[in-house]
Amino acid sequence: MSTPNKGVDYAQALQSLRSSALPMRTDLPEKEALLSQYHPDYGQGARTTLPVGANAGEFCHPDLAELLLSRPLIDDFDLAGAVPMYTDVLVIGGGGAGAAAALTAAQAGADVIMANKLRIGDSNTVMAEGGIQAAVGEEDSLQQHFEDTLKGGHNAAEQDLVAQMVTDGPAAIRWLIGLGMTFDLAAGSDNNGRLQRKRAGGTSIPRVLCYRDFTGLEMMRVLREAVELERGITQLNRCPAIELLSDEHGRCVGAVLYDLERRKLLIVHAKSVVLASGGSGRLHLQGFATSNHYGATADGLVMAYRMGAKLRDVDSFQYHPTGVAHPPHLAGALISEAVRSAGTHLVNGLGERFVDELLPRDVVAAAILRECQEGRGVLRDGTVGVFLDTPRLIAKDPDVLQRLVSLAHVAHKCGVNPAEEPLLIHPTLHYQNGGMLIDGNGQTNIAGLYGAGEVTGGIHGRNRLMGNALLDIISFGRRAGAAAAQSGLPLKRARGGIAHIYKLQRELTRAGIKSDIKAPILYPDYGTFDLREHAGIQENTHAKA
Repeated sequence: MSTPNKGVDYAQALQSLRSSALPMRTDLPEKEALLSQYHPDYGQGARTTLPVGANAGEFCHPDLAELLLSRPLIDDFDLAGAVPMYTDVLVIGGGGAGAAAALTAAQAGADVIMANKLRIGDSNTVMAEGGIQAAVGEEDSLQQHFEDTLKGGHNAAEQDLVAQMVTDGPAAIRWLIGLGMTFDLAAGSDNNGRLQRKRAGGTSIPRVLCYRDFTGLEMMRVLREAVELERGITQLNRCPAIELLSDEHGRCVGAVLYDLERRKLLIVHAKSVVLASGGSGRLHLQGFATSNHYGATADGLVMAYRMGAKLRDVDSFQYHPTGVAHPPHLAGALISEAVRSAGTHLVNGLGERFVDELLPRDVVAAAILRECQEGRGVLRDGTVGVFLDTPRLIAKDPDVLQRLVSLAHVAHKCGVNPAEEPLLIHPTLHYQNGGMLIDGNGQTNIAGLYGAGEVTGGIHGRNRLMGNALLDIISFGRRAGAAAAQSGLPLKRARGGIAHIYKLQRELTRAGIKSDIKAPILYPDYGTFDLREHAGIQENTHAKA
């Protein structure tokens, strides 16, 4: 992370901004050189090699690796008094991917239990402000969307998954509209109901559909309402998953949950499981602030890896260029890419633009970090960042804040009048590019275990374009839900246990690896939550090694 040990004093930088015509610096390095020097994924200590497990010998972020190789929270002894439940499909996660999977599975005739760590909708979905990509314009095509996505992800994505996602785009929009979701319409009295389309970083054509600048919130609204009206779905709020269940064949047949309100363990036996538990932003990798919701602590990856699920690209993360830098107590709060799409410029402490604001996010973030590290950032109260020049945008377009409602809200919380004063911004940890390896139906390499959303990998490569996350969760959420509903054991009441966790523990022991960490951690360390203490679980000295 950039250290605020040099830069231009805020007052001086503000004077330069107001008196400058915003000349453009011309010394930005080529993309690969810029990323290798300044992007956090390439920094010292940004990756390690996993010694055991399904991804032995492959790269992983060190903080995530510690969790993947940690000790479990429970053992067999703890399950003796757990309350059993039974269902066809268990969906773990209350965000957009989980909701789409649950709805699709239930509508296919399956009984569904939806286990939410917090409440339905408490997820990164509601924080996706900018919009959703779908090739619905006359001048657009599925091929262009496909090529933009591959290029933006450094050609590292799985092409079949990308092709499937972009092909699903138009149908996903129709499905959401059918649920009651609102989208902004194109300007003009003769638009004939055409949807407004915007450019996003890394796109070759305007393709992003939105509802003002809180598209994810609007999407989650209709998904939540649909889930609550669907008779085939039972919701378990405030019931985080703490371990998956496996049968004697290694198949995933449910999960162990912890009921936070009743302080007891639940065992949900299921014919199939859809893991839609989200990302890992609350691990604060590289010391960065994050835009992520409180529960984004990589739980799904930990549980899946113990089960033997194959992961990919777990050393690749997205740092959104425009997170709040000042005031410090709001650090990391997201300022939507829609603001840059509307024409706002990024300006350093010398009153200069230094990057095309609509380049892919990893490039823009690295360019901002370069300015901060080389002393051209803006220093304010010990914080370093660059300016988001909202005053010029609002002067050109006085009605823009009526469209960018979230910008006005964030500025108000920061104590800034965006028409008169720029916001100070800095990259924020935003998205987990990698995750579980899946096929086109969300199936992992573990029978009975499906994945959807940010917990999966391969769809975005090593950098995600704005708007593709919301499309991803609908496309693969629906596909995983449909596949899970048709999958599973012939018996209604599939049973399982947690024997698989001891297999990985034995591998660690043979490799001479010891850990004092217990995971999944459920909540950030500053949440000071200890499951065993909260549940009154005594340490079992006879646990299996």
